[in-house]
Amino acid sequence: MPALRKYPGALRERTVREVRSSGRPIAHVARDLGIHKEALRSWVRQAEADAGERDDCLTSSELEELKQLRKEYAELRRANEILKAASVFVPQEIDRPRTRLSR
Repeated sequence: MPALRKYPGALRERTVREVRSSGRPIAHVARDLGIHKEALRSWVRQAEADAGERDDCLTSSELEELKQLRKEYAELRRANEILKAASVFVPQEIDRPRTRLSR
């Protein structure tokens, strides 16, 4: 399986500007520039979402925030699992309520 091809950010921006300003179909612009048409289509969608022209996609900042929150959630789940495993080793006496001994 071939490695995924990464396109530089400047190329993405130029290509999206070309599609939006020329009015040419995405497939034609992609073929002329040697870019996969679905990659270009997703770039255009993302640019439209970032510009507030689409409501069905998250903006780049929202995607970044979602990525960060998912990472934080995974870390918290791991920490919780560690605490659960460690609680087995804590003596049960700590959990019982203390009563005063009368003399």
